[in-house]
Amino acid sequence: MKTIQFNTQQSLVSIAADSVQLQGDIVIPVDAQGVVLFAYGSGNSRHSPGNRYTAEIFRQAKLATLLVDLVTPEEAAIDLRTKHFDVELLAARLVGVTDWLRKSSDVGDLGLGYFGVDVGSAAIVLAATQRAADVGAIVSRSGRLDLAGSALAWVQAPTLLIVGEHDFPGIGINQDALAQLHTQKQLQIIPQASHLFTEPGTLEAVARSASQWFQFYLKLAK
Repeated sequence: MKTIQFNTQQSLVSIAADSVQLQGDIVIPVDAQGVVLFAYGSGNSRHSPGNRYTAEIFRQAKLATLLVDLVTPEEAAIDLRTKHFDVELLAARLVGVTDWLRKSSDVGDLGLGYFGVDVGSAAIVLAATQRAADVGAIVSRSGRLDLAGSALAWVQAPTLLIVGEHDFPGIGINQDALAQLHTQKQLQIIPQASHLFTEPGTLEAVARSASQWFQFYLKLAK
């Protein structure tokens, strides 16, 4: 992965949400045209190379990024041991972070997008139905959207679903989700990619497609 250089304002933030303090990194490029909030499940974090690389691509596209660990280290350890992921808990914390963003003097007036990965994709769907007026666009990568239940039908934000060509269970899950969405929507299958997008060039393809989606729809949402 290449490192992209650009002028930014970067801050470590602590956000009160759902009775806990969540740690995050917000980076605001000069002349930001929107802000994207990341959501991912346990076993992933704001320090993960894939998340940070994707965020760099977004910022190259003049999108501010906020990567927040939605579970505490103790909760993450329990999740990994039990293999149980509380999507409603993640969504509640996303709502709290969304409210914090909307009050921010730096990015509060920018169009807001959600970028979800795996279980985080189900969480952004639930959160988007609770903050429909705030969320201007959604992108899901390898989303476990089967965990979102009936909330898919209530999503109002334009939604892009991205899945790898070789992620056969994921393709089925995302095709089912696409059928349940009643908003502007698109399913994109990235060639040669697996569920984790570790193949050369595939993660960049995800980030480029997602940034274009956000650029277009967040501009309309302003």
